[in-house]
Amino acid sequence: MLILSFVYVALLLYLGLSVLYLTVFAVAGRFGGTDDVDPQAIPTVYRKIGVLIPAYKEDAVIIESVQANLRQQYPADRFELIVIADSIQPAVLTQLAQLPIRIIPVSFETSTVSKAINAALAQIPAGQYDVLMVADADNHMAPDFLSRINLAFEQGWQAVQGHRVAKNTNTSVAVLDAISEEISNHLFRQGSRALGLASSIIGSGMAFEPELMRAGMAKLHTMGGYDKELEMNIVMAGRSIGYLADAYIYDEKVASKAVFENQRTRWIAAQWQFLTNYFRPGLRELAAGRMMSGFKLIQAMVLPRVMLLGVLTLLSALSLLATRPFFQLTAPVLLLVFGFSLVISVPNYLWKRLTVRELLLLPMLMLRFARAALNMRKAFRRFMHTPHTGTPDVQLQSNKSV
Repeated sequence: MLILSFVYVALLLYLGLSVLYLTVFAVAGRFGGTDDVDPQAIPTVYRKIGVLIPAYKEDAVIIESVQANLRQQYPADRFELIVIADSIQPAVLTQLAQLPIRIIPVSFETSTVSKAINAALAQIPAGQYDVLMVADADNHMAPDFLSRINLAFEQGWQAVQGHRVAKNTNTSVAVLDAISEEISNHLFRQGSRALGLASSIIGSGMAFEPELMRAGMAKLHTMGGYDKELEMNIVMAGRSIGYLADAYIYDEKVASKAVFENQRTRWIAAQWQFLTNYFRPGLRELAAGRMMSGFKLIQAMVLPRVMLLGVLTLLSALSLLATRPFFQLTAPVLLLVFGFSLVISVPNYLWKRLTVRELLLLPMLMLRFARAALNMRKAFRRFMHTPHTGTPDVQLQSNKSV
């Protein structure tokens, strides 16, 4: 009985530290934390920007995305879309070849985004681009996106993350996925910058000084989740990462429970592999007082939010059976504080889309997430691709809509 009590107290301590971490970042995010430059500012130079678009079996969306992303309010001769075509149908490649873009065909026995990007980097001569950016095959950049990236680099940034938001909220799963995305933006991008730490990057809508990106991409270990490693490598090199809250890039959110589970399986596996490879280096960064990189390790050790919500809810229900005040109150209090941190992290426009239907779906997604954690070994052996369908752009109205 004593051993069980000790284990339970240790669990509550871990959950409490996770809640404290998230709450601090949630509150910090309410006080600013963006690095946007006045869009009316006139740059001294229009940097040549290469937009890397890894496209693995993305026949359904790649043509539409390329056409949308060509419509930039940025000099046409100062940016180039680079489609990294992996397993794209010949007919689609023929259509792509008619557009003013660059195509880099790649092929691997086991495809991953990091392999595709590194293969493309190997074919891009040093000095060809002043900035390299990454966009997913389904992403649509807002018309002023590259202009805002250019202005950020004008201010001296060498790595920045744009504001990725939902392109679709056509199902309850998509609405909840959109909310999850914006909570992450608030906590790990805006909140991090408000505390003077580096913004997290998220796999797309991010831009880098080319040599910094090459160096970071050359040290990858995981099957998926290359962005976590790239981020860690950049901050361990002593560079910060800015967050551009007004630089919007629209991303298709998962619309079904099965795709949600598949995607989260990949994410959990990536987080586990990241911890395996960077736990000791992260501890050394903390011991040396390098908080910017040390906090990246702490962030990876925090329980994923859906799982944290599920565990705290379960423990709060079980606390009704407890007899000691500590065990009766701790889990419910942590649940309330965690709920507060989530509530203040959701932007107003998404509150309008949240209904009882989405709330009733949460328990099912918690179970899906738990199953994803149990099945994460599948993602160690193969890249678990998230399919895109070209869902209508219900969110593409204007930057002011978000």
